[in-house]
Amino acid sequence: MNIIVAVDQNWGIGKNGNLLVKIPLDQQFFREMTKGKIIVLGRKTLLTFPNGLPLIGRTNIILTRDKSFRIKGGICVNSIEEALKELEKYQKEDIFIVGGESIYRQFLPYCDIAHITKIDYSYQADAYFPNLDENEEWEIVRDSEEQTYFDLEYVFLEYKRKQKGILY
Repeated sequence: MNIIVAVDQNWGIGKNGNLLVKIPLDQQFFREMTKGKIIVLGRKTLLTFPNGLPLIGRTNIILTRDKSFRIKGGICVNSIEEALKELEKYQKEDIFIVGGESIYRQFLPYCDIAHITKIDYSYQADAYFPNLDENEEWEIVRDSEEQTYFDLEYVFLEYKRKQKGILY
């Protein structure tokens, strides 16, 4: 499974239920990576999407505690166990965890690849992604040239979970 997220210098991802910043090239990267794939998100993240609707061209799996919540174009599940059962229907490499904070934290142990847009700026955030640079289970396997959006600098990083216990 994959995770895809934009983080600031402190691994902040949001404030008051919104993204910290919208960078067009990052949004394009998100679209290209997730188009035709399966995305897993929380109900609050769904509400931040255009018109609060599931993203077109993707299978949207929405995790919510509200057992009565239903939305056209989305598959609603009420627990991580139910979500994992639903995800068994799909290829692991086609699954992208897209937020928010609690969904990222719950699914990180099941993911092998993290696509991180790292923004060289520190925002006032109230939602965070776990710092993979401080987690010895993860390593950067790919990074982009530095990008600039107005005065913001950022890079696209790909982290991979290190395989444990494998002898080469």
